[in-house]
Amino acid sequence: MQPGILMAAGAYISWGLLPVYWKLLGHVPTAQLLSHRIAWSFVTLAVFLGLLGRLRPLCGRLSPEVRRCYVLASLLIGVNWFIYVWSVNAGYIVEASLGYFITPLLSVLLGVFFLRERLRGLQWAPLALAAAGVVYLAFDYGRLPWIALVLASTFSLYGLVKKRAPLPAFEGLTLETALLLPPALAWLAWSEFEGKGVFLHAGTLSDLLLVGAGAVTTAPLALFAAAAQRIPLSMIGILQYIAPTIQFLLGVFMYHEPFTRTQLAGFSMVWAAVALFLLERWRFARR
Repeated sequence: MQPGILMAAGAYISWGLLPVYWKLLGHVPTAQLLSHRIAWSFVTLAVFLGLLGRLRPLCGRLSPEVRRCYVLASLLIGVNWFIYVWSVNAGYIVEASLGYFITPLLSVLLGVFFLRERLRGLQWAPLALAAAGVVYLAFDYGRLPWIALVLASTFSLYGLVKKRAPLPAFEGLTLETALLLPPALAWLAWSEFEGKGVFLHAGTLSDLLLVGAGAVTTAPLALFAAAAQRIPLSMIGILQYIAPTIQFLLGVFMYHEPFTRTQLAGFSMVWAAVALFLLERWRFARR
């Protein structure tokens, strides 16, 4: 098997298993957990770029236009991370996985509206089928599956912003975490002042897991970046569904979240949409 495929699979498997990691930190309030993830991710990325000699050149590229672009990206990824961590520890892993099944389809739609990309005729069918599945689930839940929709919309919009962003992946994420760092540190300081801080107060294992939040955030990105240089984008498009599939299986079989027959019908519409989307891309690539 090609090393690039193994790297991409490793990245998506890591992202798929992230709920297990966040569950181990279920005792940490979501805002504190997000703040630690931001802080330790920034430290990890800054050290990484520093060792490669790429940190100083990054500082020289921070024009007002670049900063404006990455402020928007940082807000989108910050909201996405917060909702995802909260949903995992609140018992909504299954609904969160739905969001990441929808994300690529929504990204295609954003490409049509914002980048003036044109869809082939058969590409409209999976989009319509996925929309039908979401509407069906809304009637089943008695509400819109807002967790899935927020995760899908923020991550697809994040991808849209990053498509036009001028910095490479690691430099961009370093800048995003740097922009989120002041409010994250302020929140951690306030939590400590109020006597609600968890770091250094809940045991060594808890502290190590919080510090490790930086590594579990950046390591899959490193694998993905390396894989993207070695394998076709079409292959990455297929492999990306590994992560939500693992998340779904964890939610149902490991954490025993409820999953009814009516939910199965709605999810099946979305899965069928994904299958049609991948089949159409594969046939087009062959031609």
